[in-house]
Amino acid sequence: MRLDVSTSRRGPIFDGRARRAANEYVNRLERQLAEEGRTILLGELDRVLKTQTPFYTTRIKVEDGHTITDSRVVYGPWLAGVGSRNYPVTKFKGYDHWIVTRDRLNSRKRGIGERLLRRYTGRM
Repeated sequence: MRLDVSTSRRGPIFDGRARRAANEYVNRLERQLAEEGRTILLGELDRVLKTQTPFYTTRIKVEDGHTITDSRVVYGPWLAGVGSRNYPVTKFKGYDHWIVTRDRLNSRKRGIGERLLRRYTGRM
């Protein structure tokens, strides 16, 4: 008995469309997660800051499509409680806005990723 099998290499996996779609998905997911994190962070600042001044909140941006930063505002580490002038130097221990943002974003990232992936699986 003899069995001959032939295959052809066509389709998104072989012509690069699947790789492009996967790369687009990763880039879009990183950007979307960073924007979601920025939104969470601004909400947390509204919660913890008693006196709102726009200087710090307007400096919170998404850089390079995937990094949330406070643009290195000089008192940013002090607000977060990691500066050299926090407790025990002063009574102020800082706020937990970055930590809460990280935790909330981590709990939402799977759902965000799954919803976004639905848009890209058809191209793969």
